[in-house]
Amino acid sequence: MNVAVLLLLGLGLLEAEGRCFFNRTQEHCVCYNLSQESVGSIIQCLAATVLEFRGGELQRYVAFPISDLDPPTIEMLGSLVIRKIIFGDLLVPEILLARVLRFFSYTQVQELVFDSCTFEGRGNWDEMAGQNLPILSLHFHNVTSAPLTGREEDLSSLSSWLETLQELAVTGSHLTSLPCGIGRTFRALRSLDVAQNSLGDEGLMPTFCKGAFPQLQVLSLQRNNLTSYHGVCESLQLLPELQHLDLSQNKLLAAQSSSCQWPASLQTFNLSDTGLDEVLTPLPPSLEVLDMSCNHLHTVDTSLSSLKKLFLSQNMLQAAPSIRNYPVLDTLHLDNNSITELPWDEVKLLRQLRVVAAAGNPYNCSCAGAGALQALGGTGSLGEGWPQGYTCRSPPRYQGRLVRDVPVSVLQCDRAAVIAPVCVVLALLGVAGAVCLLRSRPGLLRPCRKV
Repeated sequence: MNVAVLLLLGLGLLEAEGRCFFNRTQEHCVCYNLSQESVGSIIQCLAATVLEFRGGELQRYVAFPISDLDPPTIEMLGSLVIRKIIFGDLLVPEILLARVLRFFSYTQVQELVFDSCTFEGRGNWDEMAGQNLPILSLHFHNVTSAPLTGREEDLSSLSSWLETLQELAVTGSHLTSLPCGIGRTFRALRSLDVAQNSLGDEGLMPTFCKGAFPQLQVLSLQRNNLTSYHGVCESLQLLPELQHLDLSQNKLLAAQSSSCQWPASLQTFNLSDTGLDEVLTPLPPSLEVLDMSCNHLHTVDTSLSSLKKLFLSQNMLQAAPSIRNYPVLDTLHLDNNSITELPWDEVKLLRQLRVVAAAGNPYNCSCAGAGALQALGGTGSLGEGWPQGYTCRSPPRYQGRLVRDVPVSVLQCDRAAVIAPVCVVLALLGVAGAVCLLRSRPGLLRPCRKV
């Protein structure tokens, strides 16, 4: 019971009527508005790996005395299997958070989440100076707080912990930028998610200044206010370890010319739903995954020697890109475009891919068109979308019919493949007949008379 009371009182969650619910299958326990009367229900949460607190206000506990823990309590905290704690729908006084955060050093909690919380006031973080925490992942979603500008000194007291943090997410929180000094604190950060914020082109350069996020490998800038493809490239040039970049759901514009070079380490690039009507250049030279789905592309004429996966669904393509431009490609998505036919020459190359998806296109089920798709579907490369997602738009007699069900004969679709062997056979039969005739009538072979 000591541990339960500590968690509740130390974090100020004894509030309105509520109780805890434990899902043993998921090892997830959720507590709603715990009160003095229902606090006992948290006992069942001690076997959970994920503990979630929802609802309550913490102001009344700001002056609550919080003393150091005795050895038995420290031992009990260390024995808990809780790995993730979520705080949701809470008004959090920062001064209270600053006083209780140090207790996490006695636990095995690796992930801390604040969802739909409001941070109030300004705390004194001096007690956290030199303090290491086991938390490696920190997430904020839909939170409100005072501006981060000018908070570098406050966060310096947390540097011993923040320098070891590996994952940071600040999403849906109207973030416009991160001060340069804060970025330099996250020396070991591997993943940064700042999706669904208000980051503009002018806010990127100070956020990713020299020395900020030196180990960053994964960056999500999804659904912000970015518009300049060249500006984003310039802002991210100082991230030497960047491997995965998500710019989806921004409205990007292409500059007339750009000499900016993306980090050579970049392997995965998401440009989906960015309003593009052409492939922007330059592209990172070592790309392995490129997602340009949900745009307005009419053609894709680019060459990437290391590309393995290309996603082009929901565009306006009238033809598949040439596979010859991507020698190591194994996955190609072309769903919901304006492609009417896959030429036989391309189908022969597409057969070599592991996954091809091209459902939802207005196919012309002529002899060649249907035959090529049927040949590709027969290899199993078209996956789950075949055959239901492949229907005929034309000719009228096949409209609405599955491409698989269109009758196709070799004689109709590839006459050369039939006529050539037939001609050879007829020629051979003619030669054989002539030989037999000559053997049966030796007199036909008369020697020439000497004159």
